[in-house]
Amino acid sequence: MHNTSGHEASVIFGFDPTWVAVTILLVVYGVIMAEKFNRAVLALLGAGLMILCGVITQQQAVAGIDFNTIGLLTGMMVIVAISQKTGMFQYVAIKAAKAVKGSPWGILVMLSIVTAVFSAFLDNVTTVLLIAPVTLLITDALGVRPYPYLFAQIFASNIGGASTLIGDPPNIMIGSAANLSFMDFLTNLAPITPLIFLLTLGVIWFIFGRDLTASQEQRDLIMQFDEHEALKDIPLLKKCLFVLFAVIGGFSVAHTFHLEPATIAMFGAAMLLLLQTYGQPVHDKDHAYERVMSDVEWTTIFFFVGLFIIVTGVEHTGVIASLGEKVITLTDGDFNATVGAVLWVSAIASALIDNIPFVATMIPLVQSMEPTFGGAEAIEPIWWALALGACLGGNGSLIGASANLIVAGFAQRAGHPILFLQFMKHAFLLMIMSIAVSHLYIYWRYLT
Repeated sequence: MHNTSGHEASVIFGFDPTWVAVTILLVVYGVIMAEKFNRAVLALLGAGLMILCGVITQQQAVAGIDFNTIGLLTGMMVIVAISQKTGMFQYVAIKAAKAVKGSPWGILVMLSIVTAVFSAFLDNVTTVLLIAPVTLLITDALGVRPYPYLFAQIFASNIGGASTLIGDPPNIMIGSAANLSFMDFLTNLAPITPLIFLLTLGVIWFIFGRDLTASQEQRDLIMQFDEHEALKDIPLLKKCLFVLFAVIGGFSVAHTFHLEPATIAMFGAAMLLLLQTYGQPVHDKDHAYERVMSDVEWTTIFFFVGLFIIVTGVEHTGVIASLGEKVITLTDGDFNATVGAVLWVSAIASALIDNIPFVATMIPLVQSMEPTFGGAEAIEPIWWALALGACLGGNGSLIGASANLIVAGFAQRAGHPILFLQFMKHAFLLMIMSIAVSHLYIYWRYLT
């Protein structure tokens, strides 16, 4: 997101470019929070205004788009779009529910574990899209309220997503900007997320668990579910599993071979597209490709494109660098205090606004701190603080992360709406607990 072009644009009507850029940023963020319009459209409108108003040129706008993030997201979306057709996610969810003999609390725990694991290695938005409908089916058969299950899955998706490079879009952005590998995320963030997950489940049991009961007849109904019926295409399933394991393996060694995650994800996506349609007539192949591409979340992709351009415009004016200096001034240049401030501010802000635009704004701010604290390697703890703060902070409210809104949408359609304040009453305090644990972990591992 750095300015790479020497050509300067002339700002419209001679206005101060800083005020123009910040106004566009705040207006776009404000309207996104209102949830009245499509966020991709808003981001692209804001990006267009940055160029039309002369804050940046088109060349600077294109240079500001992080194509590693875009490529990684698109590649993984294609892989998941094909994989979900096999029914493997539903198979695992039903198998997990039967493994605990239809116990209501056991099912909540197992579905949360499935959600957390899938969220770590796919992405949390896709995971809840696939698991939430199965959850509603199971809770309906059990005759229990779905809210505790969906509440737990929101937390599981964001906690699981926090542990890897590819689990949550903010991590993808941070990894690309800071040149942090899949293994960097796995070794630095994955150790603390299981503890946070277990503590969260413990609190959820105290809030909801003791009231989750079902008759033996209802539990028997769960045991009658046939997970094999969920599997729709075994040959394709084998191909998907092969590519998924190959891609995840590729991520783990990418840094060694100087490869970017986007290259691996896009290559894996192309390989799976080829394997999926191998041997079919050309006409059928074209239709298969079109169906897969229609399942890719293009709204999210174009939201990122617009967002990168908007933040590039603000960064170009120098206002983000100034904010970075102010943060350092407020913490008296104390590294430990700066790490703590980034963690807590990221968590609170991500609970109140979507964590993706927040992280997009924070990345250049953290980068501006490099000279003060001794370079890119020295500020790594700040990146981990930002990642944990943004991903876990997204649990603080319904609008904190995209996965939360998707679960709420399923609940609404099923006639079990999740109210904003109802969710936040428990979620915000649970989120604060997870950030406190994260703070202790970061202090113990990096700051002592």
